[in-house]
Amino acid sequence: MSAVAAVVPETRATGPRLAWLKDRGMGASILVAALSAAFGVFLVEITAYIGAVLQADPFIGDSGTLAVVVAILSVLLTAVAMYVAAIVTANTFSTIIAGRTRQIALMRLIGATARAQRAQVGRQGMIVGVIGAVAGLLAGLLLSAAAVQIGGQLVTHAPTGFSLMQPALVLPAIGVALTTWAAAWVGSRRVLAVTPLQALGGAVERTHDEVSGKSGRHIGAWILLASGVALLAGGVLLGLVTPLGVVVAFFGGVLSFTGLAVGSVLFMPPVLRLVGRMFGSSATARLAAENALRYPERSSRMAIGVVMGVTLVTMFAVALESAKRLMTSQTTEEIPPEFFAPFDAFAAVMMVLVAVSAVIAAVGLVNLLTIGVVQRRRELGLLRSIGLSNGQVRRMVLLEATHITVAATLTGLVLGVTYGWIAAQSLLGSVPTLPEFTPAGLIAPQVPWLPVAIIVAATALLTLVAAATPTRLATRVAPVEALAAD
Repeated sequence: MSAVAAVVPETRATGPRLAWLKDRGMGASILVAALSAAFGVFLVEITAYIGAVLQADPFIGDSGTLAVVVAILSVLLTAVAMYVAAIVTANTFSTIIAGRTRQIALMRLIGATARAQRAQVGRQGMIVGVIGAVAGLLAGLLLSAAAVQIGGQLVTHAPTGFSLMQPALVLPAIGVALTTWAAAWVGSRRVLAVTPLQALGGAVERTHDEVSGKSGRHIGAWILLASGVALLAGGVLLGLVTPLGVVVAFFGGVLSFTGLAVGSVLFMPPVLRLVGRMFGSSATARLAAENALRYPERSSRMAIGVVMGVTLVTMFAVALESAKRLMTSQTTEEIPPEFFAPFDAFAAVMMVLVAVSAVIAAVGLVNLLTIGVVQRRRELGLLRSIGLSNGQVRRMVLLEATHITVAATLTGLVLGVTYGWIAAQSLLGSVPTLPEFTPAGLIAPQVPWLPVAIIVAATALLTLVAAATPTRLATRVAPVEALAAD
């Protein structure tokens, strides 16, 4: 009973009720929520400002079409950012729960129920979401105020009396708080599977064999994926008749990627295994590759955020390049570069906006890698005790991060090209083309190699940044820690 008794004073001695916010991973979760909320607030403000600018223009003030289009893009981009943040938060809480396995089991031994502990995690997710949403709301307002001031100097017909206090201002903040709570609730589902006997163990991730036995979750992933693929195909076919096919394809993309995210433990290990062969046969490389495959849930959670970021940026780049190529194919004359200047400017703005979601995913990778190293103190200590040097441990952690980011980047590029082509096809397949004004029909996907090269370089930089803190923590683990209980 000594172990059980130890947890009671530990629980009472936590000090303030919000002391758990100091746990590793919580700060990054707040940052993810704040980034998502700030992005949504900024888009709401800028959308309203663009609408005011258009109304102040004497030539196009009576037309609200452009303002509606911008508002729709604002809603879609905010939804994408919250979607990415929700998956990153759910993965973070799943990893945190894996690290609390022994503590949860001890609480079960002294009478706490699994549902009560899961409700506690849900409340923590709500608090994290509210703190992040409030911080993001303030940051978004400050950023919007600066953007409006700059816009007033650049726009010819600047609107007078524009107010930042827009009615829809709180919607992104409320949405972020709710999605963070929901993500924490989903990420904490493993609490229900923790048994009191696990009080004898430490932080435990499910092995490949244990994950393979979760057929119910796999069935749900396959249903989501199949439904999404069906809608994607329907969007492509409908796009041959009307541009509204892109709406069907959008929902197909959300469902299919959600299926990939839920079933990432099925789809990522084969890619990780293939990439692992690229790192050679040294002892450190073999250990890194084996670690990525031994616990597929942990590796998949780390990879899926990067997959999302790369997929989003590549998708928009491919869709915009395919639309640009369709425009150039309508004439045999040489088109001056100035003709595409507005189009390229719009593409650049869209890429920057989409890149915010990629940044959110990158924060998730750094967070999960750091939590993973902290939870593997015993494993790292054992490796040190059998003779691995500090340099070898550092290389192993760096190779694990590289392994995961390379696999995620390759997967994201393939998915991005596919989704980008489907978006362009479903939107432009029915557009009349010269010389006979017949529908464009099937459009070949166009891959812009410069953005792809930037994506690869950015993910390489991300690997170094993401591995910096974990590798430093890994070398601080003493061999004696391998003999201590978690």
